[in-house]
Amino acid sequence: MSTTTRSALTTAAAPMLWGSTYLVTTELLPADRPLLTGALRALPAGIALALVTRRRPAGVWWGRSLVLGTFNIGGFFALLFVAAYRLPGGVAATLGAIQPLIAAGLAVVVLGQPMRVRTSIAGALGVVGVSLLVLRGDAGLDPVGIVAGFAGATSMAAGVVLTKRWQPPVPLLAFTSWQLIAGGLVLAPIALVVEGPPPHLTTSNLLGYAWLASAGTALAYSLWFRGIARLPVARVSILGLLSPVVATLLGWVALDQALTAWQLLGASVVLFAVVLGQRSAAGAQVAAPRRALAPPEGALVVRL
Repeated sequence: MSTTTRSALTTAAAPMLWGSTYLVTTELLPADRPLLTGALRALPAGIALALVTRRRPAGVWWGRSLVLGTFNIGGFFALLFVAAYRLPGGVAATLGAIQPLIAAGLAVVVLGQPMRVRTSIAGALGVVGVSLLVLRGDAGLDPVGIVAGFAGATSMAAGVVLTKRWQPPVPLLAFTSWQLIAGGLVLAPIALVVEGPPPHLTTSNLLGYAWLASAGTALAYSLWFRGIARLPVARVSILGLLSPVVATLLGWVALDQALTAWQLLGASVVLFAVVLGQRSAAGAQVAAPRRALAPPEGALVVRL
């Protein structure tokens, strides 16, 4: 097994962990608190990693951490949970499935990575597969939820591309902690203004937040950023399609939801799209301009 294949398999664990978000949100978390949920997911995880790594950004990395944290964490989390709360079933996942196509387009402009025909086909198949997997004929299409879903996909795509563009010479966990803390700090005041003080949290709520902060965020994002550093954008972003597949399987196992022939077909299409996406990017490992791979300016790192 090649090094890139092992990296792809390890990176795939991140969206598989994210697939538990839909189950945890609907079954364990308090209702109508998407911004609070995003903040409580990001901040504890980021602080824990910062205490372990004991590194903080310096120079341009303060601003870059804020930008990356907003795209990858703050904005994405808020939009993700707004879509999850306002849209039934996996409609939010269907909207999010366009993310690989957006990321591939941004990679052409920002990184100079070519848009390959197989990448476009894989991205289109991913949207079709996720639609078959999670959409229902009676699914309501709340306008706010739809806008949030598309905006969340765009935010994540921009975060993936900029994370690839800006790679600091620090340990991965430190880089992850910077983004989680920045994203959490962006979300926290907005949550207080929009949603008010946190409600009383039950044991189930605390367990749900603990899972999302640990496995669903600290571990998953560490694996995700590691994959972005080692693989082409198209190869990483297409792996995100595994999230709705896992979400559907968890709904079938944990909630006794029906699994239809259309859903099985959709899962098969998604898996085929993921495999095709890996093959399409296999020959484009270093397609970015040389300046994107050079040590970034302001790379000084100060210990806490």
